[in-house]
Amino acid sequence: MANKLINQMGLPKSIANVFAARNITTAKEALSLTEFELMEVLDMSLADVTSAIARISEITCPPYQTALTLMEQRVQKEHMGGHLPTRLKGLDNALCGGIPFGVLTELVGPAGIGKTQLCLKLALLASLPTAYGGLGGRVIYIDVESKFSSKRMIEMGSKSFPDMFHTKGMAQEMAGRILVLQPASLSEFTESLQQLKISILQNQVKLLIIDSMAALISGEYGQGSARQHLLGWHISFIKSLAEFSRIPVVVTNQVRSQTRDEACQYSFQGQSREKAVEDHTGYDSHLVAALGIHWAHAVTIRLVLDSKSGKRFIKLAKSPISPPLAFPYNITSSGITLLNDDGIELTGPEINSIHCQGHSDIINFDGERFQ
Repeated sequence: MANKLINQMGLPKSIANVFAARNITTAKEALSLTEFELMEVLDMSLADVTSAIARISEITCPPYQTALTLMEQRVQKEHMGGHLPTRLKGLDNALCGGIPFGVLTELVGPAGIGKTQLCLKLALLASLPTAYGGLGGRVIYIDVESKFSSKRMIEMGSKSFPDMFHTKGMAQEMAGRILVLQPASLSEFTESLQQLKISILQNQVKLLIIDSMAALISGEYGQGSARQHLLGWHISFIKSLAEFSRIPVVVTNQVRSQTRDEACQYSFQGQSREKAVEDHTGYDSHLVAALGIHWAHAVTIRLVLDSKSGKRFIKLAKSPISPPLAFPYNITSSGITLLNDDGIELTGPEINSIHCQGHSDIINFDGERFQ
């Protein structure tokens, strides 16, 4: 609204012409000056300046809203936007229906933890007919590391929906709704993104999956400012794509080793520098999300897939509508299945912690915690 043109604000034509003649064309330019400065620049009376600024402010500044109004608008928006159910009851309940439309959802975790397994199941669910709880549309699956497996996805479908998938030709029909792109470089991926807006509309796409974003960025740029600059452009574009198309966008993120400085620098984690250093020396293989804090701020939902002492957990680490929760899970022939639909509410930095096998337990689903 700050860049709204003054000549579109309904000011008297003579007043609007004076603003234009002095090269003050936007609300931001007008409101950046005091009334006395405008009197001098525009050669107008105080009454005329005050009246013009009041009009500009009224149109530019959004009106006050009550919390009730905002809540009603959010409910209406979510109802119109919708969710993609994951068929993981506890997680769907926490997310008020599943993976939300119009925002970025991130899956982060070490290799082999089940990120691609979950992506395959989501692709399957989005392509299902609406009568079976799916979205009845197509899926664009950007397979960066060539991990996509049609065979595994059809196996999940056969085990999860045996009646439907045993119908002749149904497996082929479902597989035909998933469009797989395998960019060989970051430049190819960027070109694909530019064309996605049109493809999403033309092909009735209901889900976009990028597996994995980190592999593209880190593969060519590693660490440093060049990578962060490039990542910033991709973040903005993918977010705008989600908002424009109003479909769920799921992106996987890899992990990397946490440095000693990173273990100490975040004061909001509620521990002193000495304590952080002490804790860090206890597990040098502690892992963090690969794309860094700028990416973390861009995603709306973050699901951390973690493994501790042979047990796997999906941790709802970031969500505007749910407390931090952790759910134990297994990977079966039908895909990821939760062992507990209630989940455990977590506090502190442990909700974002990602550990390698062999370290001491942080979460015990009998309700106890260990250090």
